[in-house]
Amino acid sequence: MSTPSFQLGSKRLVAALLAAGVLGGVGATAVQHMQWSANAQAVPAVVAQAAGTMAPAVSVPNFAAITAQAGPSVVNISVRGTRKVGNDEDDGDDSDTAPSANRGQQMDPGDPMQQFFRQFGFAVPQQGMRGFGRQIPQEVPTAGEGSGFIISPDGTILTNAHVVKGAKTVTVKLTDRREFKAKVLGTDPKTDIAVIKIDAKDLPVARLGDSKAVQQGEWVLAIGSPFGFENSVTAGVVSAKGRALPDDSAVPFIQTDVAVNPGNSGGPLLNTRGEVVGINSQIYSKSGGYQGLSFAIPIDLAVNIKDQIVEHGKVNHARLGVVIQEVNQAFADSFKLPKPEGALVASVEKDGPADKAGLQPGDVITGYNGQAIVSSNDLPAAIATARPGAEARLQVWRQGKQTTVQATLGGNTGKGEQVASNDKVGKGKLGLALRELTPQEKQASGSKNGLIVEQAAGPAALAGVQPGDVVLSVNGAAVTGIDELRKQVAQSDKSVALLIERNGQKIFVPVQLG
Repeated sequence: MSTPSFQLGSKRLVAALLAAGVLGGVGATAVQHMQWSANAQAVPAVVAQAAGTMAPAVSVPNFAAITAQAGPSVVNISVRGTRKVGNDEDDGDDSDTAPSANRGQQMDPGDPMQQFFRQFGFAVPQQGMRGFGRQIPQEVPTAGEGSGFIISPDGTILTNAHVVKGAKTVTVKLTDRREFKAKVLGTDPKTDIAVIKIDAKDLPVARLGDSKAVQQGEWVLAIGSPFGFENSVTAGVVSAKGRALPDDSAVPFIQTDVAVNPGNSGGPLLNTRGEVVGINSQIYSKSGGYQGLSFAIPIDLAVNIKDQIVEHGKVNHARLGVVIQEVNQAFADSFKLPKPEGALVASVEKDGPADKAGLQPGDVITGYNGQAIVSSNDLPAAIATARPGAEARLQVWRQGKQTTVQATLGGNTGKGEQVASNDKVGKGKLGLALRELTPQEKQASGSKNGLIVEQAAGPAALAGVQPGDVVLSVNGAAVTGIDELRKQVAQSDKSVALLIERNGQKIFVPVQLG
């Protein structure tokens, strides 16, 4: 199927408090243009450093050799399926009652048939209609193409889940032009990984590399079938690692500037040794085509998912059972963190793995099994590579001190780790009129403590606090009364972090004090 495009921007709305963060900041980089010799195998690239020193010369990889080695293991995947449509047109929805978005043009006013319908008060039919009234839903054929690569001589192939989604037949074409019908062994939409199998032997196999060893700025190469052009090769560099996308995915994507287009989905991303380090999966595009931002699933994660599919036919993702937030400077000031890093725990699932381990709202997870958690998205990305029952050693910042919490990851019965985004904050006084909860309100909310917001103004209102919200804690300390809240605010220098509950959801809101 086609590589999906997405728009970066406001996507998640948690407890109706937040506007999701927008990626921004465009830098300018000077590029030295080099003349290429027709017979040159490699051209040295030189980068200027401080004090007039020069970095070591780096040669351009031999892309031809990489392609010759890895290319035979790359396959073209064609899929066929059907889609239900109604009202004589494809409304893009599986529901036979969904409204159509692509109506036909009206008949010519001078058409005798139209005059006949109007004369007797009937609705005027549209062009292309084969009858009157709502048509019986029909199954219409669909088709798509993608890429994949062989990982075992007997025909096991890795690709994207969206490539084979809804397919009734899957055809694999090798570089030697042989074609095979493939069986879908299993898919995992959460990570967009699929495993398919063809009945063959002695096939060329892709060599798998180590995606953890990939470095920002290194050369990478993609092979696939963009727009159906089989075995096309494009090259570029790694733009970033561990990139989280606003699509509720836990995948720590490898971002590149390799030209990837619809049809490249499922194809390999290769390093200069010809090893697969990722599976090309998504692009950022406003046009539907390549615009310089491509994203690949790390091969380490893909192999983990593949092993579960081959062994069990399905994937069971590990989960910690928390809702987390990004730590910005305001939160860092509120919780006395040295730097705005980590994953702020907004709420803990009752009786979940985190709850059993003793994690609390207001904790900031700064490490996972020795791996630093810099962005909040680093935590679900790390957990995505684990399996249920695995031990997780968490470095936690709590009440101004570093501690360690040991947790046993559970199975993915829900959405896993959810990430919320932070809103903008203002300056000035807190700006809240509060009162204590009545016994009836405490029973309804299930909270023993908390203050209900009657009026919100100034910085609190700008941060998203609204009348009816319940303030549960300040800077991680539970609010037992108005005097306790005033005490916590008085002890804060620049900002406070209010834990707000609204409609059963909890989230921290940073409010600057000025």
